[in-house]
Amino acid sequence: MSTTIAGIRIPDSQLARAATELVRDTEPDLLYNHSRRVFLFGALAGERKQLKFDSELLYLGAMFHDMGLVDAYSSKTSRFEVDGANAARDFMQQHGMNEYDIEQVWLSIALHTTPGVPEHLKPVVALVTAGVEMDVLGLAYDEFPTDKRIQVVAAHPRESTFKNDIIDAFAHGTIQKPETTFGNVKADVLALRDPSYKRLNFCTLILGSAWDDSGAAHVHHAGCAH
Repeated sequence: MSTTIAGIRIPDSQLARAATELVRDTEPDLLYNHSRRVFLFGALAGERKQLKFDSELLYLGAMFHDMGLVDAYSSKTSRFEVDGANAARDFMQQHGMNEYDIEQVWLSIALHTTPGVPEHLKPVVALVTAGVEMDVLGLAYDEFPTDKRIQVVAAHPRESTFKNDIIDAFAHGTIQKPETTFGNVKADVLALRDPSYKRLNFCTLILGSAWDDSGAAHVHHAGCAH
């Protein structure tokens, strides 16, 4: 039997139920409830923006988006977003889903911490990020009706310590591979939670690269007639 929260129907296909069971068994309550809220806020944003989207794909993107923070799905070298995207891809492949749908879900997870890009892509990609930004950052908070917000949080509670707890979860998933935070928002997490963290600087990398441009002008003009 399907469940409706804040006017949004939770997908109840065999695939969606399998995804729910996997995430429920893998993630702590903090991340599970957060992921469900991400789906609900993403779907509400989609309705408000009058976007046509596949609810089941949005659900998969939302439910798997933080799986890379969990030890069982965390690689040693990839960004946690990519780990989560890969977990979703493997799950979808095991259930015989087509590559087009898999790619949408993969991108929705891989790009959910890359502001300014997802909103220009397919609705599933855009709406996973919209749900994350609402639940974590409170972006567009006032565009969600009060009664809808209350219903979502009643179904999937935000604890009073959620803000610090979610930062701790982000830190847990990235502190062993700090190089993966270069150029993304998780660098801010480690700067707050890890006293030994040294942030990489893009300009320092450019200026310190292996390129020796000291002879560039000479090479450029070699062979020119004077």
